[in-house]
Amino acid sequence: MAITPDLSTILANQVPGFAPTAQTGNNVGQNLRGRPMLVMIDGVSQSSPLRNAEVDLRSIDPSVLERIEVVKGATAIYGNGAAGGLVNYITMVPDTAARFAGKTQLNLNGSLVKMKNAEGGRINQMFYGKLGKFDYVVSGMYDQTGEYKDAKGDVVGPNYSLGETDSYNAFAKFGYMPAKNQRIQLTYNTYSSLQNSNFTLVNGNLATGQKATGVLGKPLGIPTGVDYNHNLNLSYKIDSTFLHSSLHADLYYETRKDVFYVSLGRFDGGDGQSLAKNDKRGARLFLETPILNLDFLKMNLAYGADFMKDKTAQPLVDGRVWVPTMDMTNIAPFAQADFNILNKLVFKTGLRYENVNIAVDDYRTLRTTGANNTTITPSFNVTGGNLKYSTYLFNAGLRYNQFDVFSPFVSFSQGFSVMDIGLALRDAKVNSIDKINTDAVKVNNYEAGFESKIAGLTFSASGYISTSKLGIEVVYDPATGLFNTARNPEKIYGFELAADYQLFDQLGLAASYSYTEGKRDIDKNGKFNDAADLYLNGRRISAPKVTASVTYSPIKVLDLTLNYTGINSRNRFEKNANGIYNGNEGAVKAYHLFSFAGIYQVKKNTKLTLGVDNIFNQDYFPARAQWFMQPGFYSKGRGTSVNFGISVSY
Repeated sequence: MAITPDLSTILANQVPGFAPTAQTGNNVGQNLRGRPMLVMIDGVSQSSPLRNAEVDLRSIDPSVLERIEVVKGATAIYGNGAAGGLVNYITMVPDTAARFAGKTQLNLNGSLVKMKNAEGGRINQMFYGKLGKFDYVVSGMYDQTGEYKDAKGDVVGPNYSLGETDSYNAFAKFGYMPAKNQRIQLTYNTYSSLQNSNFTLVNGNLATGQKATGVLGKPLGIPTGVDYNHNLNLSYKIDSTFLHSSLHADLYYETRKDVFYVSLGRFDGGDGQSLAKNDKRGARLFLETPILNLDFLKMNLAYGADFMKDKTAQPLVDGRVWVPTMDMTNIAPFAQADFNILNKLVFKTGLRYENVNIAVDDYRTLRTTGANNTTITPSFNVTGGNLKYSTYLFNAGLRYNQFDVFSPFVSFSQGFSVMDIGLALRDAKVNSIDKINTDAVKVNNYEAGFESKIAGLTFSASGYISTSKLGIEVVYDPATGLFNTARNPEKIYGFELAADYQLFDQLGLAASYSYTEGKRDIDKNGKFNDAADLYLNGRRISAPKVTASVTYSPIKVLDLTLNYTGINSRNRFEKNANGIYNGNEGAVKAYHLFSFAGIYQVKKNTKLTLGVDNIFNQDYFPARAQWFMQPGFYSKGRGTSVNFGISVSY
């Protein structure tokens, strides 16, 4: 956070296998190992696979987070939408016994390339404490960014840019402990991040390499971004109940609205601006029971059930229906057992049953248009109905911990996700939803690797393969200008390497390398290396990524960190007849970014931070801009920027 508070950037720079950031208000193309991920706050889903708008990483401000859990691959504990893994934002709890404590943080930030109108600021106020059996945390944050400038000092193209964005976050958590082993907790968080730009978009030129930028003028439509995201969660925990079991029960409600850009001439020959509405309510019961506790064998069983109602729609701002309301009911019981044999061999296995019902009322498609008001998809009535899915998901993993120098593991897990049904419904070409291929995706994940610890060195390596009989590849159709979903079988594979080395107390080094590749079986013959088969495009498969960091603490109160993120090249597709790549298929050219973070503890309760991003002012197109191949999103990355902060605790 000393460098940037943007969670999509933080995760991309810190987590191997996590696709690179586009430095925008959405996370299109950011996934885990080429598969969709489930984003949660305290276990409550922020994602909607029904109409995957890819905006879920920006759901909360990091100032109220205690930690972020990232799980790669599927797990029986969480289900629908977690085919590639999950990101769980864990909110903070009070860390003091005082009745009243607090922290005030102030930040100033902006461009160092061209500072005029690029200044921004951020304030965060937090109070927390404990009053007998009660504890509380309340926090408020407001952040305003200035103009984002690229390495040449020009305004970054304003489509979903984080420049000129107003963000706020309000957070409250109240806890009560009726007994030492019990806790009742109520959490509320609201987040908003809307771009209020003074610039209108000037499209880039894909053929000549001319970047997208902005000119002064009022943007079309209403501000884009997260209009609101409200989360309310009531939980009850007891550490020891019947059979020494622990119990965790949750009731939750989440509602959000995200606003997208104006599409010129796309709807009935005129303009239109869409927004995604998503409402979830549900309950979760999680228990853990010790079964055996012997010297040579320990066994624990975790089990429970998820229940969720999810309503998702994508209307236009003016009220016209583009994607009708989809009402999903998801019930999923699960169980997972872990065995610890002689404290050397760990075996885990789990089973989850997903039962999904999606109700869609009768609706009328919205006529979409291309150049000269030509009809791409006509308007006609579609008969709704119920889409039903049910499947069992299995996972198993084995790890051997006898030797620190070599701890190997193998695992198999299955993931499940309904496809982007909203995309299929809005582009329907048949008169009934039961004629549309909306079958869900079931993924098999295979992984093997090891971890080694030698003196101050920790090294890990893993390789993985994931396969699915149905795909969710979003493929660009140059004839219509639309993106459609291809359902061909898919195979994704890759590997990750990571190392941490503490040379001595004051100096630490870290590095990682992640590689992912994937293909789809066009002729559906079970092979992925035929001449007809194609690579998965950039929206799914990111270019290889290298990260490194050096952390130096010359004195106890000073921490200095130099970070490196390198995105390598990927070029898997041919140019079209116009001499450019089709959408999602653009070649990615390598670029290299360095950042710096300094933290100085002035006094026990006062801390100064200094962050500098893109230290060497690299002039580059982010990977997303390169593979997306859309003129309005062909923007350069941000040039050198600075973030100075002070925090005072009391």
